[in-house]
Amino acid sequence: MKLNTTLLALAAIACTNGVMAEEAKVFGGNLGGKLTIASDYVFRGESETMDGDVPAIQGTLSWSNDAGWYAGVFGSNIKFADPNLEVVTGPFIGKAGEFGDSGFTYDVMLFSYLYPGASYSNYTELWLKVGKQFGKLNMQLEVTPTIDDWFGVDGWQGVNYAVHPSYSFDNGIQLTGSVGYQDLDGEGAEGWGHWNLGVSKTWAGYTLDLRYHGSTVDTDHKVYGTQTEIFGDRFVIGVSKAF
Repeated sequence: MKLNTTLLALAAIACTNGVMAEEAKVFGGNLGGKLTIASDYVFRGESETMDGDVPAIQGTLSWSNDAGWYAGVFGSNIKFADPNLEVVTGPFIGKAGEFGDSGFTYDVMLFSYLYPGASYSNYTELWLKVGKQFGKLNMQLEVTPTIDDWFGVDGWQGVNYAVHPSYSFDNGIQLTGSVGYQDLDGEGAEGWGHWNLGVSKTWAGYTLDLRYHGSTVDTDHKVYGTQTEIFGDRFVIGVSKAF
């Protein structure tokens, strides 16, 4: 029932495309969105769909203004060993801009992971990014600490450190990747490294993305030792449409 509700919500988001075209300004800003269908939902090396057992259907609805403020909500189906974890919604709010005329950009975002029917897993992160464009190469540095207990586990705190390079070719193909470490502190906690590398191309408004994900999690990991298959190296293919 929860998954059906999510799919209906994503369909409703898609139907707002025409409405947004007519209402260019909302509260002094613009509405936008994105729909994605992918073979898996991988987050920091971890499959959020039980080792790709089901495809991921995702949607984002967002608002932004010329001052750099933005807000919105993300939604996706998920699948874990806990049967109550079927859907994740992610309300977010943030501010992006440039440090004067330095060419260095910043992005500060508060993002909450909310799980309907499994609120004991809810938690919030503060995303902090600094970036710089070098010709066709863009570099982003990320530090993302948790604000409360990570994934709802009492006393656990996390910080994700990552570098996100991307390169745009003249033919429209983009090469993007990420290398990071999810630090995790608390009794019985242990962090892990994660990375991905992929290529994407947009045709007629649709973006095709092929990406390879990996991690350092193995069968000796304190947290995931009994279910390391969700951290196995994998290819993920997805198609998205922005509006």
